[in-house]
Amino acid sequence: MTARALVANALYDFPGPRTRHRHRLYGLLSTALILALIGWILYLLFDTDQFTYTKWMPFEYKGIQELLLRGLGNTLKAFGIAAVLSLALGGILAAGRLSDHRPVRWPATLIVEFFRAMPVLVMIFFVFVALKVQPLPALVTGLTLYNGSVLAEVFRSGVNSVERGQREAAFALGMRKTQVMSHVLAPQAVRAMLPAIISQLVVALKDTSLGFLITYEEFLHAGKLIASNLDYDLPFIPVVMVISPIYIGMCMLLSWFAQWVSRREQRSPKTEAVDVAPAEPGTLLPGVQ
Repeated sequence: MTARALVANALYDFPGPRTRHRHRLYGLLSTALILALIGWILYLLFDTDQFTYTKWMPFEYKGIQELLLRGLGNTLKAFGIAAVLSLALGGILAAGRLSDHRPVRWPATLIVEFFRAMPVLVMIFFVFVALKVQPLPALVTGLTLYNGSVLAEVFRSGVNSVERGQREAAFALGMRKTQVMSHVLAPQAVRAMLPAIISQLVVALKDTSLGFLITYEEFLHAGKLIASNLDYDLPFIPVVMVISPIYIGMCMLLSWFAQWVSRREQRSPKTEAVDVAPAEPGTLLPGVQ
């Protein structure tokens, strides 16, 4: 038996025949319940005529397709701008919170705590109504203030998670704090921060749907226009069945990108195998006769 198998036996008791039989039974029951739930949902959809041609007919028209594509493009535009600005704002606020100077650290802390506690929709409406800003800048501003504040805490926690010895060793070498942060702490903290950063960007992507409340013509707004059309018998469910997979797909694509970046970050030249030339006969160490 291999060492790995011995460790597995020590840490985990393999189930016996009765336990495996019970687990299979639980699996079959769970599968049956899930299939029954799916069947019940499909029955309700068919019973309420959600798959009739009239309700799905709008998606055949070029104008409807262009409306959806334009809304999707507006969603991605708002997300792209908000993501870049949120990362920049998060970095600035994190640097402020990590500062040794109180006049810098305290205002940064106050800004982070205030905008983290403020609902995104309230900020969007305030910028749109009170400041009379156009829909896209209002949406981007609200998303940036909230997500930037959350990312600031992510950055700060990631930097503080690096072992204290790394910081002390860098200062002992005579490096300034800026050099320590940019060359020692930040590169090591990126690996710890990356999952949380991507998770927050997924939140920002989903929150772009709030733009339809301020008449920003994003993806959900386009779907709302189609779903409220009386000429097609209010195709609300078909619109949801078309829009939801696209939102889910974009979030999954962003998560996949995070995993891909994480795998690349884990490939360190120090841990990769290095080819070493075999020793040749007659090769002597320096100073050895």
